[in-house]
Amino acid sequence: MTHPTILATGSYVPDRVVTNAELSASLGEDIDEFVSQTLGIRERRWCGPDESAADLADGAARRALEAAGLTPEDVDLLVVSTDTPEYVSPATASVLHGRLGLPFTTGAFDVNAACAGFVVALDLAAKYLQADPRLRRILVVAVYAMTKYVDPADKKTVTIFADGAGAVVVGRGSAPGILASEFRADGSLSDGLGVFAGATAEPITSEVLETGGRHRLRFVKKYPPEVNLEGWPRLVRELLAPLDRRVDEVDLWLWTQVNLSTIRLVMEALGEPMEKAHTVMGEWGYTGSACLPMALDSAVRAGRVAPGDLVVLTGSGAGLAMGSVALLWNPREAVAP
Repeated sequence: MTHPTILATGSYVPDRVVTNAELSASLGEDIDEFVSQTLGIRERRWCGPDESAADLADGAARRALEAAGLTPEDVDLLVVSTDTPEYVSPATASVLHGRLGLPFTTGAFDVNAACAGFVVALDLAAKYLQADPRLRRILVVAVYAMTKYVDPADKKTVTIFADGAGAVVVGRGSAPGILASEFRADGSLSDGLGVFAGATAEPITSEVLETGGRHRLRFVKKYPPEVNLEGWPRLVRELLAPLDRRVDEVDLWLWTQVNLSTIRLVMEALGEPMEKAHTVMGEWGYTGSACLPMALDSAVRAGRVAPGDLVVLTGSGAGLAMGSVALLWNPREAVAP
């Protein structure tokens, strides 16, 4: 018997570093205290003028494949999670498929569950491996290039959002790996945060460009704070219960990397020490669906995870979409490549 498991990780960020001091100067007010102390963001990475989502995804995917000791020919399926696609159509996965030179026999598609997208894509990869014996390795990439949509004069968004990509290779392991998932959604909040113009409901027109601003990322409604403060602890308890696992057995917690204060309060609510949560928003800002695989890759490279460790990844964002996955860190293939 084999088990779906993460074989390797990778991440990629653009070269451009944008500090809180730079944003304070451009906005004409000091934003550092709130952004650094409450959100935990000191700096972030932004795409350059000639960089796009596919560039970031390409970098992360190649690093994950290299870490796994694999080539593009070893990939049986490509899944890309993004809500900042290369194009409205075709799929960003199709563009990345061509960039990587994946075989014609390798399928590719996008998943859009906003900032919960990576958890959804990872769960899909695990279930594909369980359902289809022909598949051996699935490349999952989450990419975020939201600064392409941010209004530089809007301090609610320009101070938070950043660009980056994370990737994992999911394969068949000899020991248990990806164990379980839980998902939640609240469509009544779907008009709260997003880029609302540019698709079929609101095509781009001169009027939209001149007056609406809805082709830019906008906070329209403030999400209730209890969405994460109460929702995250409840979700992970419901995830762990069928596995007969206790909260204190989790070795590493990875949360959506948007607000350090929220993570601290959630860890406190769970009765868990903050030392068991790994964060990356300090240097990379908030990278949406990419933040969880980027944080996982950072934890792996920092030696924060050991074989057999129980890891829980929880993502939530626009939609409202929320999801959590529990896994054991066992990056070993069941059979030699």
